[in-house]
Amino acid sequence: MRKTALMVSLLLAAGTAAAQDKVTVQLKWLPQAQFAGYYVAAAKGFCKDAGLDVTIKPGGPDVAPVQVLLGGGADVMVDWMPSALAAREAGAAVVNIAQPFKSSGMMLTCRKDTGIKSPEDFRGKTLGVWFFGNEYPFLSWMSQLGIPTDGSAGGVTVLKQGFNVDPLLQKQADCISTMTYNEYWQVIDAGIPADQLVVFKYQDQGVATLEDGIYVLEDKLKDPAFEDKMVRFVRASMKGWKWAEENQDAAAEIVLDNDATGAQTEAHQKRMMGEIAKLTAGSNGALDEADYQRTVDTLMKGGSDPVITKTPEGAWTHAITDKAL
Repeated sequence: MRKTALMVSLLLAAGTAAAQDKVTVQLKWLPQAQFAGYYVAAAKGFCKDAGLDVTIKPGGPDVAPVQVLLGGGADVMVDWMPSALAAREAGAAVVNIAQPFKSSGMMLTCRKDTGIKSPEDFRGKTLGVWFFGNEYPFLSWMSQLGIPTDGSAGGVTVLKQGFNVDPLLQKQADCISTMTYNEYWQVIDAGIPADQLVVFKYQDQGVATLEDGIYVLEDKLKDPAFEDKMVRFVRASMKGWKWAEENQDAAAEIVLDNDATGAQTEAHQKRMMGEIAKLTAGSNGALDEADYQRTVDTLMKGGSDPVITKTPEGAWTHAITDKAL
């Protein structure tokens, strides 16, 4: 009898150990080194060790992470804070539970031959800007500079930029939106050398907003089982991010293994990983309140058309990272 009871208990224990809690993550963009930490966490077994079965869903130009989250298509989303806070003010109760990215990689890249040397020189020029929520930091920056974005005299003409660098190459725009880890290097690879470019990093201009945070729906955090799952997910993800920082080439290879399109190249992903590591450096995953406040202040300084109109309440929590890290 005792032997039978022991066998049953061992089988139950084995079943419990094997049971993996499912977590679905919606990324902001397509598979690339920008999301290396999550791919590494899955590939190196950090998620499995945390009792998690993680599905990573790629984003893209037609994917709005917050809509996927609201529709129940994901438990977690990776998104930029400006679009998350704008969504929250519009009624989508999303909450930042962790912030792997410490610095912003966003910048405007301009052709030197346009004569642009400082932001004041933007007046009268055409600037390429990404939309779908990515325009918020730019519009806030222009508002703080007192530069209209309606194409009027003394203002700038905004060109709705696709997710490529063609407007700069074809001289349709004087400057375009780029990330330090991606489009800037596409410009270089297209044949325009760095000494023929002028870059304005949002981080250096004092208008940097937080990028690539981890968000969930507020109501879900009321469930202790979900909260526990998120603690384990954040812990595994940050382990993945720190491994990626220390093993950049290997992390890039893991990303490539997850690129079903075959569009990414090894050289580009390894270079991207090197740039991404600069942005995650200094973060242990916990949101820095000063960085959060700078983001909110930047978004509210939109003059007559701010990105958010009031100070958000409950838009972030340390409850998960306090337990995870």
